[in-house]
Amino acid sequence: MKLYQTATGAVVEHDGHAYLIDAPSWDSLIERDDLAAHLQQSIAAIEPTGPDVLQNLRAPIGSQEVWAAGVTYLRSRAARMEEAKAVGGGDFYDRVYEAKRPELFFKSTPHRVAGPGAAVAIRDDSSWNVPEPELTLLVTPTGKITGYTIGNDMSSRDIEGENPLYLPQAKVYDRSCALGPCILVTNEPLPHTTEIALRIERDGADAFTGTTTLASLKRDPAELIHYLFRQNSFPHGCFLLTGTGIVPPDTFTLEEGDKIHITIAPIGTLTNYVG
Repeated sequence: MKLYQTATGAVVEHDGHAYLIDAPSWDSLIERDDLAAHLQQSIAAIEPTGPDVLQNLRAPIGSQEVWAAGVTYLRSRAARMEEAKAVGGGDFYDRVYEAKRPELFFKSTPHRVAGPGAAVAIRDDSSWNVPEPELTLLVTPTGKITGYTIGNDMSSRDIEGENPLYLPQAKVYDRSCALGPCILVTNEPLPHTTEIALRIERDGADAFTGTTTLASLKRDPAELIHYLFRQNSFPHGCFLLTGTGIVPPDTFTLEEGDKIHITIAPIGTLTNYVG
C-alpha cells in the first residue's frame, strides 16, 4: 500500500484504486505501530474514489523530525574522504565507515521539507551543491519501521569539505530536504536488490544519471534506528534518511532550474527542481 498526504487528506493507493480515508490528523495516522493493518481495515470499509484525488501532493510529514545517516555506502565514504583530505579530515570518514557506531545527524524540521514537485534550494554562500538520493524510513515513537519513502538530502559539499565541523551548515537550511511522493506502508524490509536511481535534468537533457542498490548499504536499517533511539525520544516518530550511494563527479554542481528525479521503484519517483 502507498499512503499519500494531499490537500484533500490522507489517500491510500492499493491494487490500482485510491481511497480517501478519515483520520483525525496526519500525525495520529503515521504514528501508529499497526499502520499497515489499520489502513487495510480502513479501505475495506469504504468505496474507492476517482484517481483525481491523487493531486496536490504534499510531503508525507507532519510534526516529525528528519534525521540522516552518513557514510553508509562505499561511494559516499570515498567522496567524503576526497572532499575533506585537503584540511586533514579525510580519514575521519574512513573511520566512520568501519566503526561500530554509525554517523547520525539532524537533518530537518518539517517546515524546511519540500514536497513532490516543489523547489529545493542551494545555499547562496556555496558553489558546490549536489542532491543525495536516499531510502528513508518512517519510524514510530516506539522505534518500529512501518514504511519507506524517498528522501533528497541536499548538500553543500564545499562547506562540508572546508571543515567537517561545518556539517550542519552544509546540510541544514530551508528547503534542504525533500520527501515523497508517498509512504510505502509495509512491515517487510525492502529486498537488497531494490534499486535507487538518480537523474538530474538540465535544459531538457540529462546532466547526470546514476544508480545503486540496497545491497551496497553497509548499515542495517534496524541498527541505525537502534542507535538513533539511544537516549533520544520522538513523540511523533521520525524519518531517517539512510545515506547515499550515488554521488555526482567532483566537477558537477547543481544549477537553478535543474530538475532532480529520484526513483525507488516500489515507492515511486520524487521530483523536485532547484529554485
